[in-house]
Amino acid sequence: MSSLYQQPILTVSDPETFNAVKTAVEASFSSGRVAEFLKSLERSKLRIRDFETVLSKGNLGVTAQAEYNKLGNSDQGQIRELYLASLEQVAPELREKFFKLYAYY
Repeated sequence: MSSLYQQPILTVSDPETFNAVKTAVEASFSSGRVAEFLKSLERSKLRIRDFETVLSKGNLGVTAQAEYNKLGNSDQGQIRELYLASLEQVAPELREKFFKLYAYY
């Protein structure tokens, strides 16, 4: 049993809408915008891991929630997973600066 777990590749049922939301998430966590994104969450007093609230408050873009709501459950799950994986890849110095966003309390 030396094989490691590999995440299955899931097909996307609506690639156009999926890619629109994926692009919004990736743009928010891009190196040029991530600090401003984290600052907007801090100003809004949102928890970074609360994806649904971050999305509904417009922090991922004006149209992201409408596009996200068009997706099926599987596609929505993939977007949530992408978002959560992205927030964990933020540079340590930014995570330290925005410690309250990342802290569980």
